[in-house]
Order: sequence, then structure tokens, then C-alpha cells
Amino acid sequence: MKALTRLLPGHGTLWLMFFGSVLAAWALLLATHMPVAAPHPAGDFGLAYLISLCTQSVADAGFGSAVAMWSLMSLAMMAPTAFPAFKTYSDMTCTEAASGTSLAVLVAGYLLVWIGFAVPAAFVQVQLAELHLLDAVGRSTSGTFSALLLLLAGAYQFSRLKNACLSACQNPMTFFFSHWQPGNLGALRLGLRLGAVCLGCCWALMLLAFVAGTMNLAFMALAMLLMTLEKLPQIGDRISAPLGVFLIISGTVVGVLSLIELSNGGI
Repeated sequence: MKALTRLLPGHGTLWLMFFGSVLAAWALLLATHMPVAAPHPAGDFGLAYLISLCTQSVADAGFGSAVAMWSLMSLAMMAPTAFPAFKTYSDMTCTEAASGTSLAVLVAGYLLVWIGFAVPAAFVQVQLAELHLLDAVGRSTSGTFSALLLLLAGAYQFSRLKNACLSACQNPMTFFFSHWQPGNLGALRLGLRLGAVCLGCCWALMLLAFVAGTMNLAFMALAMLLMTLEKLPQIGDRISAPLGVFLIISGTVVGVLSLIELSNGGI
């Protein structure tokens, strides 16, 4: 606790809760890769039940389980990417502009947007599974579908909306000054706006989970790292375009290979 206070002066308890929640989300995602017997629906609703919601295969998972999994993914992957913005707001609590409570409200507003994203993402997952376009670990079974997602994500890297959202994420101080609203209600609105900007920046990359597998921890960790680096002003501008080029090339290669497979009579 003292080390955390030295590294992040002020609101040590809040930061401990923040990082603890992120680590807990990663721990639960890791637990989904371990065999766990699901408890009776009317029985234990503790940790074992929560883990059981996400240990089913994607093909067998219902909408509720899918929402739980995507919510955990959002917390584990997206909360760390917004830490520079949260830290910037935290520094403002040294003045009378903000407070520790408003900081907590800001973070809650941000996470609310990504939990909201989990609902349509889960719906898409369920529909794709019913169409047999996803395997047991949530990975696309269609080369054409994978190619389209890769090309979409690559092209979006060069879009005006992506650039605008990324610029806001890279300059949180400017973002807060431009949209400042005082009080806890203002902090909630700022958090929601920050979450929306982050969603506008990263939604296409998040959908690549359907290519790598929605239960693929390696993809989650790599995507979190890339999205975090992309939001750092001195690094993000150097990797955003190359990442887009890489995704477009990957999508093209996957698409060509899929066409060749189809022409040869593959499924």
C-alpha cells in the first residue's frame, strides 16, 4: 500500500481497488481455461458459479454467459488502456476541480460504456455460434469472415473517426478541459464520454477476438498491450498506421487462402 501511494500519490485505496479489479478479471479469465464443474443453478452463486458461466464452450454458452465473459474481457483489457486518462484526472484532484469521489465516478462511467459494449458483442457471438461460424473457443471457422474482420479493422485504423478518437485518448488533459463539467454528475458524464471515445478508438480491434478466439488469453494480452501503447502520444502515432497495414495485409492473405481453399473444393 505504501509503495502504491508513493508511485500514485493520493487515493491509494481507490487505485488499489482499481488494479485489484483488473487483476481479478484476469484471474477469472484464466480460471475459464481450467476444468470446473458447474454448480446447480439453484445452489452456489459464489466464485465457482461465476467461473462456470465462462467455462462453457462458446458454442454452448448462452447469452448471459457470453455477456459475463465479454464484461470480464472489457474490464481486463480496456481498463488498463485508460489508466493515463484516469491518472490525469487524479492529478486534478489536488486542486478543487475534482475529488476522490468524482474520480471513482469517472472510472465507473468509463467502465459502464464497455459493459454496455459487452451486450451487443455477446449477442453477435451467440448468433455466430448458432450459424456455426465459431468453434468451441470462439474462433472463426470461416476464412472469408476472418478476412473481412481483419480488413475492417485495418481500414478503420486510417479512418477519420479512429484518428479523432485516438487523438482524444492520447491527450486526456485537453479532453478534460474541452468537456469539463464539475461535480459527481459531471464526472459521470466525462466518464461516459471518455468511454465512448475509447470505444470509438478500439471497437474494431476488440472484434478481432472473433478471429483469434474470444477465449484466447494470448490475444487478449497482446490486444491490451497494443491498445495501451496506441494511446501513448509518443508511441501511438508510430504504431497505429503500421498496425493498420499489417491487418490489411493479413486480411488479404487470409482471404486469398480462403478463396484458394474454396476453389479446391474445401469447406
